[in-house]
Amino acid sequence: MANAASGMAVLDECKLKFLELKARRNFRFIVFKIENYEVVVEKLGSPEETYEDFTACLPANECRYAVFDFDFTTNENCQKSKIFFIAWAPDTSKVREKMVYASSKDRFKRELDGIQVELQATDPSEMSFDIIKARANI
Repeated sequence: MANAASGMAVLDECKLKFLELKARRNFRFIVFKIENYEVVVEKLGSPEETYEDFTACLPANECRYAVFDFDFTTNENCQKSKIFFIAWAPDTSKVREKMVYASSKDRFKRELDGIQVELQATDPSEMSFDIIKARANI
């Protein structure tokens, strides 16, 4: 189902893996990349993996989309989870690549029902663990 505006197709595997993350918590994170005008799953993070493991998967010079299932304990001692959508577009990536990811982001994000927080980052400091905690309203 290519989007007329971006020409981008989203493979069913992307939606299925996201549903597994959301409903069954089979994964801590999913990294997606655009390949041949399609959004595909690049890496699945096991539930035991950490936020540091996740950020280490993002390439320094290429754009990616990712979802991260962030578990935390509230001040009232309740266990909670929020699903983050992260648009990773490092300053060092190619301009055309940044444009393709930017123009396809909203359409792709709409395919993933259940995103609670969106974050855009151009360098690792913009998605530090402290920022994740702040955006989760802990």
